[in-house]
Amino acid sequence: MTVQSPIPDFAAAREAMVESQLRPQGVTDPAVLSAMGRIAREKFLPSHTRPLAYADRAVALGEGRFLPAPAVLGQLLTQMKPEVGHRALVVGAGTGYSAAVLRAMGLEVTAIESSAALAAAARDLKVKVNEGSLEAGFEQGAPYDQILIDGAVEYIPDAIIAQLAGGGRLGTALIDRGITRLVVGRKAGGAFGTLSIGDAGVPALPGFSRPKAFIF
Repeated sequence: MTVQSPIPDFAAAREAMVESQLRPQGVTDPAVLSAMGRIAREKFLPSHTRPLAYADRAVALGEGRFLPAPAVLGQLLTQMKPEVGHRALVVGAGTGYSAAVLRAMGLEVTAIESSAALAAAARDLKVKVNEGSLEAGFEQGAPYDQILIDGAVEYIPDAIIAQLAGGGRLGTALIDRGITRLVVGRKAGGAFGTLSIGDAGVPALPGFSRPKAFIF
């Protein structure tokens, strides 16, 4: 006799994510909560990992890449303060979940992804994704009011900072001496600085490792 696993109630899991993960972890922006409560996160995952869609952890996408935990995106967007009509760039778009959330919030979204397979999966979900080097950003659409680097990086390339508009905000997870912290940076008067908003376990994006210093 074949025993079939029950189909998860994703709608209930999504509601529970908002109430038991996002709100308790400092996600307070009503627009962020509304968008993440509407976008079906499970659709952006391979079929075998969809039951984990609303777990408080990163979930594998394939190609060695991961969809960060829901609270990571929620916390970053809350501090980035995106507004309707803002121009946003998502670097490391994966299958397009974060881009879809920003689009649901009313932003004009450009996305860049280095994996052809993940970019194709995003397009199947009606998310427009450009293919190219992540650390180069996407200069053609600059300047951006919001830039989300959707994964952990060892540094933020100057090329990406240059694509941020004056007064714009950039959010990512920054790896510093083995510790990964969520940071939000702001560009003002030509200068760029970041503020840490907390530690988090976020998988690294490829291509953002600092060159190793030469030792004599």
